[in-house]
Amino acid sequence: MMLINIITLLNKFMRKIKKPKTIARKIVDLMLDKKATNIKIIYVDKLTSLTDVFVICSSDSSPQTRAITNHITDKLTKHDLKPWHIEGYQHLKWVLIDYVNVVVHIFDKEARDYYNFESLWSDGKIESIKE
Repeated sequence: MMLINIITLLNKFMRKIKKPKTIARKIVDLMLDKKATNIKIIYVDKLTSLTDVFVICSSDSSPQTRAITNHITDKLTKHDLKPWHIEGYQHLKWVLIDYVNVVVHIFDKEARDYYNFESLWSDGKIESIKE
């Protein structure tokens, strides 16, 4: 319960600093720089207090997943946005980059098909990005 309260407070703080939609748009641009595919933004702020937005994409290979991840974290760090947490970087099948109010998911194609992430959050507003 305490962790949920901390996350909720961090969300409120981050919303004041940077708008989640602005951050999500920047992340999409960075994904496109590295040729990510099947990019979607899922707005979940009305469904959960854990985050406001998911930005998801697919990659064709482990080196591409690493490049996308590094590009996002490097460029956003230059804008004073450091990830709160990163998971999956050692295996590169599904990398999660947590910016509190925006959470990035980078999947290889097999993991994307298997987890079918969009269906889990289908009650949110889903925006598909044209590549």
